[in-house]
Amino acid sequence: MSESCKPSDCAGCPSASNCGSKPQSMLEQPNQMSNIGKVIGVVSGKGGVGKTMVSSLLAVSMQRLGKNVGIMDADITGPSVPKAFGIHAKADACEFGIIPAKTKMGLDIMSVNLLLENESDPVVWRGPVIAGVVKQFWTDVIWKDIDYLFVDMPPGTGDVPLTVFQSLPVDGIVIVTSPQELVSMIVEKAVKMAQLMNIPILGIIENMSYYECPDCGKRHNIYGDSHIEEIAAQYNIPVLAKLPVDTQLAKMCDQGTIELFEGDWLDDAVEKIADMK
Repeated sequence: MSESCKPSDCAGCPSASNCGSKPQSMLEQPNQMSNIGKVIGVVSGKGGVGKTMVSSLLAVSMQRLGKNVGIMDADITGPSVPKAFGIHAKADACEFGIIPAKTKMGLDIMSVNLLLENESDPVVWRGPVIAGVVKQFWTDVIWKDIDYLFVDMPPGTGDVPLTVFQSLPVDGIVIVTSPQELVSMIVEKAVKMAQLMNIPILGIIENMSYYECPDCGKRHNIYGDSHIEEIAAQYNIPVLAKLPVDTQLAKMCDQGTIELFEGDWLDDAVEKIADMK
């Protein structure tokens, strides 16, 4: 058997029939100073659906319930979590590891942008190096007394999502999508990857679902009719929320004030996560 393989990796392996080894876990150990409760991945099948904004809103909403919350920005080549929270300082370190940055309201944040000399510098690294950094965000960063750690992952089903699913004890994922039929098709890829890796799917959040006219209150499906209910029913996955196109939310992300958002769109999603066993 290949070193450190998972049970699902045995399918199709030419040595499966005469392999006497038991599958070994590929999970990495967290920093010795860390104390982490639930790990929630926030994923999407493609880019441009507002996954970072959803990750940020979920984290803030959970913190408002009195929980200690952290966000691991696993989108190494496109890190944007620090900007949403207005963080520009560099991460600190001590003899035991890397100390996450604190937001104004006390969330713990770790992102590659907190390690770069200039936050606008590009990260021009190959896949194995990027995957190694993601692991270090788990093994070297001190996530102290965190009830919920949200992992904001890059889009797609490539190196980083695979690394996170194999290396971190992910308790469940939330899939973010938008109404277009093309995006809905790609959501199925994310669903099937999670099923292949035996990662529980907590539900789907549809972003940019509608625009509500501030004058008459009428909702307009400016990105087309939603197909998310069909996919959710097909895979028996709940739709946790439908977020509107909201210029105020976009403005808060740009200004680094996302912690000040107002809205109850994610109440059901946060309740679902809080009820996890």
